[in-house]
This record gives sequence, structure tokens and C-alpha cells, in this order.
Amino acid sequence: MTWLFVVLAASTLLGGLGVVLTRNVVHAALFLLISLVSVAGIYLILFTEFLALVQVLIYGGAIIIVLVFAIMLTRTSEYPRISDNRQWPLAAVAALALGVVLGTAFWTNPPTGTTAQSPEFTELANSLFTRWAIPFEVASLVLLVALIGAIIIARTGNGGEG
Repeated sequence: MTWLFVVLAASTLLGGLGVVLTRNVVHAALFLLISLVSVAGIYLILFTEFLALVQVLIYGGAIIIVLVFAIMLTRTSEYPRISDNRQWPLAAVAALALGVVLGTAFWTNPPTGTTAQSPEFTELANSLFTRWAIPFEVASLVLLVALIGAIIIARTGNGGEG
């Protein structure tokens, strides 16, 4: 089971690096999908099937589709080309330092194991299906309205004017 976690964690990290390092926006969205599906796999290892399903359906499905539609509907030729940022070496050093600090913290003080069937997970699942069901639906409607707005803006020439 440990080797599967290592493979999924490496896949998550490589997907995240792909999102940050690629220059193609479509490839960045695909790398994000790889990372999100790997996180869902980690949820499955933890026996939290509900969170894995939510991860795949909401993030892996809906968010990536909205991102791809937004990429397809924007006219990149109208925007000036973005040059390379000269601060990327500083960002790389900061990210590496943060990774070392977090790795050291987890290595020296490993988290205590909690079982997947703990009351906290049951309470989370119950609250997501009862108290938070309507906010999830509202969020999906907001995403749908944003997608329709992006389509209308992209199809008409001057910012929505017919």
C-alpha cells in the first residue's frame, strides 16, 4: 500500500509541476487533471470513497471542463504575448525552501494515524449531503452562468455587444 501512495504522491507532484512549468495552457489543464485524479487515488487509499468521487466529479470533471471551455473561447491573439517573468528563480528557491521545511516537519514529526471510519469522516459526509448540498448546487449554477457568459462574450465581438 505504501508503494501505491508513493506513486500517487509523485504523480500529484509531477502534475503540479507540469501545471506550473508548461507554457501551453491546454497542457497545463491536462496536468491539473492528472494531479486531481492522483489526489482522488490518495483518497481511495484512505478509504474515503465519497471524497474521491467528489474530487473526480467536481474537480476532475466540472472544473477542468470549465477551464478548457474558457481556454477555447478566449481569443489569445488579441492579447499581447506575455514575456517570461524574471522572478522565476526566486520563486523556485522559495518553493524548494518550503518543500524542505514541510518535508522536514513531516519527517521529524509524522502525523498520528486516524482511521478512515472515524466519526469526523462520517460527520463530514453527512454534513456535505445535508447542510452543504444546496451551496454545492449554487456553486455549480454559478459555474454554469460563468460558462454561458464566456460563450456570449466570445461569440460577440466587442465585449457582449451584438
